[in-house]
Order: sequence, then structure tokens, then C-alpha cells
Amino acid sequence: MDDYVGKLGFNKKWNWGTPPTFGCVTRGKVEIFLCQGAQGQAGTWVSIFMDRVDALYEEYKVSGAIIRLPPPNMPWGTREMNVEDPDGHRLRMGSDANGPADDEGLKRFSEMEQLRK
Repeated sequence: MDDYVGKLGFNKKWNWGTPPTFGCVTRGKVEIFLCQGAQGQAGTWVSIFMDRVDALYEEYKVSGAIIRLPPPNMPWGTREMNVEDPDGHRLRMGSDANGPADDEGLKRFSEMEQLRK
């Protein structure tokens, strides 16, 4: 939870347990449940869409977030960056593309997806 608040700009909404093993973080209209040791598995990918991914990219460079892929334009019409939390979960943060697809970005995205298999 600390990484989502300190580096990814979410706010802690609540937590549960002593010590806490379940909780929720929120940013704008997005809410993510976090659970330690009981549900899910490391390496999950989540897509979050927003208005200005480039502004978020600049914020994350300053905060020290783990940025796996800066935001290129993808062929499916989005501009996406890929960040990772300390447990290996990937967040695909995206907004509308601002131009044609970037071949290098698609190549790097495909390489990252192959690594998770």
C-alpha cells in the first residue's frame, strides 16, 4: 500500500486486519483492492484509462515509480505506459493516442508480455 500511495499517487481509502492484510487505494475514479497472502498472484496486469498519460508519466519519473515502458502510441489507438509495483503487478496506464503508432513502443510492449509467460 505504501508504494501505491508514495510513488503511484493513490490515496489510502481503508485497510483491514491487525496487522493490515487487506485494503483499498483510490485515485480519481479508480479504486484498487490490495490483499496480502490470500488472493491473486504476483504478475497480474491491470489497465487504467485516463485523460493525460504523459502528465502522469512525468509525475512518476519524479516519484521514483518503476516505469517499465514510457508512453508510446499503440496501434489500437491508445498511448500507454507500463509501471510495476514491488510485487510484480503491472499497471497499463493509457489515454487516447496523440499520433500514429510508435513501432519501438509496440516492440518493447511485446517483449514485456513475452517475459510474463
